[in-house]
Amino acid sequence: MTRPPTPDVVIDLIVEFLDRLDLRDVTLVESDCGRAQTVAARHPERLARLVQISCEALDNYPPGLPGKMIGLACEVPGGVPLLVRTLGMKPLRRLPVGIGSLTEHPVPDEIVDGWLRPLRTDPAIRRDFRHYNTRIRRSELFEAAEGLRELDKPALVVWATEDLMMPRAHGGRLAELLPQGRLVEIEDAWTLIAEDQPERLASVLREFIAQT
Repeated sequence: MTRPPTPDVVIDLIVEFLDRLDLRDVTLVESDCGRAQTVAARHPERLARLVQISCEALDNYPPGLPGKMIGLACEVPGGVPLLVRTLGMKPLRRLPVGIGSLTEHPVPDEIVDGWLRPLRTDPAIRRDFRHYNTRIRRSELFEAAEGLRELDKPALVVWATEDLMMPRAHGGRLAELLPQGRLVEIEDAWTLIAEDQPERLASVLREFIAQT
């Protein structure tokens, strides 16, 4: 029987994926979410490198005002459908309490529609979304941070200088935690750097992998 999703279950799924395909010397990259930190802390033997891109970390969990709004919506009966309907309204998408806080530059509506479609059309997805967000352990990323101190492998932290959800100081703190950590900051971008500055981000990743 499939287990309902929680942050710990997502971590287990990532590890199971690596195990079933027998993937080693992996370059594990995460953006926005913070699960890869725990994977790296618990299973360093699988990794060759770690890359963290403007993500949840330390005490910023759930992240920012939007993260807290999602948490509240998941606690209130009927809150998730209301949240999804609100985010689905195109005139409201750039509000700072929603998707507008993730990117400095507007994302095309067809892309956002694709992000929201599963939540809008599938009650099972909404149920899983609610279950996941009501099972968050506030201490999880502090625990992961302690484990990162032992990850003596090449590690890159990429942060957006104007990020509204992920504090800029957290980028530097994560890089300092990692024995081989290095920090690269990218301007003219918010949390989803891959949307705001895709070419710059790709260049940074290619350079990091080539050098390590």
